[in-house]
Amino acid sequence: MIRSSRKFPSLPYFWSLIDWHLPSLNPYKGRLERAQSIYDLALIAKKRVPKVVYDYVEGGAVDEIAYSRTRDALSRIEFNSKVLRDVSKIDTSEKVLGKSVDIPICFAPTGYTRLMHYVGEPAVANVAANKNLIYALSTMGTTSPAELAAAVPNSRRWFQLYIMKNRNDSLAVIKQARDSGFETLVLTVDTPVTGLRYRDNRNGLTIPPRIRINTVLAIARKPIWWLNLFTTGKLEFAAFRGWDKSLSHLAAAIFDPSTTFKDITWLRSVWKGPIVVKGIQSVEDAKAVAKLGVQGIILSNHGGRQFDRGPIPLEILPEVVKAVGNKVEVYIDGGIMSGLDALGAIALGAKAVFIGRAYLYGAMANGEAGVDQVIEIMRREFENGMALTGAANISEVRENGARIRSK
Repeated sequence: MIRSSRKFPSLPYFWSLIDWHLPSLNPYKGRLERAQSIYDLALIAKKRVPKVVYDYVEGGAVDEIAYSRTRDALSRIEFNSKVLRDVSKIDTSEKVLGKSVDIPICFAPTGYTRLMHYVGEPAVANVAANKNLIYALSTMGTTSPAELAAAVPNSRRWFQLYIMKNRNDSLAVIKQARDSGFETLVLTVDTPVTGLRYRDNRNGLTIPPRIRINTVLAIARKPIWWLNLFTTGKLEFAAFRGWDKSLSHLAAAIFDPSTTFKDITWLRSVWKGPIVVKGIQSVEDAKAVAKLGVQGIILSNHGGRQFDRGPIPLEILPEVVKAVGNKVEVYIDGGIMSGLDALGAIALGAKAVFIGRAYLYGAMANGEAGVDQVIEIMRREFENGMALTGAANISEVRENGARIRSK
């Protein structure tokens, strides 16, 4: 039997192993520093904001089956890995509508953003500007186009639009975007009516939040969040100041269920810049939209927040790219929660991906720094995945390809 010799421990060596850093007074600092994934940030976020806010970000429509299926499809991506390739220098850059981005991960438009963190949309746009990425501002944003342009003038800004029942209302919003230097319109087309979001309805979500009896208990549990809410600017939809009803009531009053392909032609007549159509869910519709002269489409099921039995964007991505990828740029959103999710979508043919929930988790966890951390986590995973699949640049990612495993 081989035995290990023992000796009296070296005191200098013992002392060198001790971490002498004093504990932080911020209970979240250590957890933020140790966060390895977006889900780690989501756990921190859940402890920092009221339940109604977290549920708005995490939840989907009806039984939330569509979101579950979206995540399941992403989990079944399998890369065609190559070995013995030179991956000593990884280049994640890509061109989106003719301009370079540092990594093909863009910030999707999200409503209620100042609910997640009191700085709201400018914090996210500032991260996008610093990282050379694209930020899309929502019509339902809590910051107006002019306010965002003033706060982050050097950002690459897209503006998300709904076709409203009164076309003059749409024109007024379009004018705000044009006058504020937004380069691209993102027309959302999967909202003829709003989805049935049972979590939000049960929680009584409104903008601004109503003060009810149970609100007092919520304030006691999350005092910092409420203090920020009460001591910063009024929380409202910047494009519809004064509205204090639920999102479903707002959608019923403004969104137009009679919108058709003809409205894209109308939009092209009033907006001379690029147009990207968001919410495409079939090859047939992708072909029809591509014929109308738009520059891009986003395959999207609204993150499972609209129709709870709709198609899964990732599953139709390869066929859509094959059908229209030579005519328009094809992007995808919905459920992208890691750099490997993003890399898989790129390998399957997407030009870029858009993230929503992921960066909102970061915002809830730690404001602008949390959003920045989301991008750095996803970049690390993206670059690591490229190296391990033998791809030194985005072209090689697509050449190597991927597939979606059957269940």
